[in-house]
Amino acid sequence: MRAKIRADQLLVEQGLAESRTKAQALILAGVVSCGGQRIDKPGEQLAPDAPLALKERDHPWVSRGGVKLAHALDHFRIVVDGTVGLDIGASTGGFTDVLLSRGARRVYAVDVGHGQLAWKLRQDRRVVV
Repeated sequence: MRAKIRADQLLVEQGLAESRTKAQALILAGVVSCGGQRIDKPGEQLAPDAPLALKERDHPWVSRGGVKLAHALDHFRIVVDGTVGLDIGASTGGFTDVLLSRGARRVYAVDVGHGQLAWKLRQDRRVVV
C-alpha cells in the first residue's frame, strides 16, 4: 500500500485541480471534502485512494477575481466585445477569463509569478502571457 499523500497533491492527481496552488486555494475556500468531511488543511495526509469531492462552484470563472470583474462590467454596463484587455496581476486569470467570455479579442495577462495562469487560459490563442 502506498504511503499517505497530501490533500492538495491528491486533488491534482485525481484531476480535481490543475495545480497544487489551485488545490490549496480550493481547500482553504472550504469546498473540498473526503467522505463527507471537509478538508481544512492542504497538508492533511490522506490515503491515495481517498474519495475527494468538490462542492459545486458558485461561479464559472477560473478564480473568484472573475466574480468581481463580471459584477463591475454588469453594474457599469461596460461592453468589452472586440476590445483588447490588460490583466495586471493576473494570477490564475479570473479577470482574463471574464474578458474572454465577454468577447475580448485579446488579453495581455501580466504577473510577477510564474505558472499560476489557469491551463485553459494559457492554451487560448487570444491570451498573451
